[in-house]
Amino acid sequence: MKGLAAILRKELADHFASHRFVILFALIAMVSLISAYMVGIKIREVEGQLKPQFVFLLLFTEPAAMFSLVQFVAFFGPLVGLILGFDSINRERNEGTLSKLLAQPIYRDVVINAKFLAGVVLIGVMLLSIVLVITGLGLMLVGIVPGIEEIWRIFAYLVISVVYIAFWLGAAILFSIVFRSTATSALASLALWIFFSFFITIGASILANTLASDAELNPQSAARRAELVKYVVLASPMELYSDATATVIDPLRKSTRSTLPVGPMEAVSMTRFSGPLPLAQSLLVVMPHIISLVAITVVCFALSYTVFMRQEIRSL
Repeated sequence: MKGLAAILRKELADHFASHRFVILFALIAMVSLISAYMVGIKIREVEGQLKPQFVFLLLFTEPAAMFSLVQFVAFFGPLVGLILGFDSINRERNEGTLSKLLAQPIYRDVVINAKFLAGVVLIGVMLLSIVLVITGLGLMLVGIVPGIEEIWRIFAYLVISVVYIAFWLGAAILFSIVFRSTATSALASLALWIFFSFFITIGASILANTLASDAELNPQSAARRAELVKYVVLASPMELYSDATATVIDPLRKSTRSTLPVGPMEAVSMTRFSGPLPLAQSLLVVMPHIISLVAITVVCFALSYTVFMRQEIRSL
């Protein structure tokens, strides 16, 4: 499309030159490096006693003082997308630069496409930089070179993380289109993050407590209750992302569920086939979660695109 590359370069230049990006990247890099350093020290102490499998992946999955890198990105990653996009449209509309930009021989859809692509590129650069720095730190602390399987798993984790944060970027851009005030769009973005972070889990817990009396008498009812609660929690993109990345980054995990009710024969089968899953099998396990994340990201950006194309933009 005509003008897409020019606007994309302009958006990337604005992002990289902004103090907002520098502060955000510094905070995320600092927390990630501290977490990776603490995990690396813990792995080096454990290596003298036992030899865990896929040692390098423990840098991403093993909790440090409070959380692992995967958990940190699942909870705080949405803030990156929201901060990058909550004022992408309404700020230019209020400053009068949007109408001047559209007065040029540039199609309107190029503007929204370039803003979204610039945010996705920035998210990818940020995540890739942090992963590379953690990898270098892990090589220094642990002294083990990651294998091909581990490298591909880290790459799959990166792709899923970019898609996940891109959903929140699309939601923030949608709010910046719908609301003229940047404060209102920021508040709406924060409210969406709080809803999916806390209220979905609270609602699932209330549902579980409501059905608890019947479940205590009937084990089958308890299993149905747990399954129903799991489906309710899966309405949150955070839960989809957490289950998908935890399974992809951990070869020893056979399911997206943290606990599975099994009988005696199933326990024997799980003991016999307790080896790590190949990457292809892990991706098959989480494919519904990945497809759901891609779908909601596409739908969110499509809503932003449609609303922006139908809005009337007047010069001030």
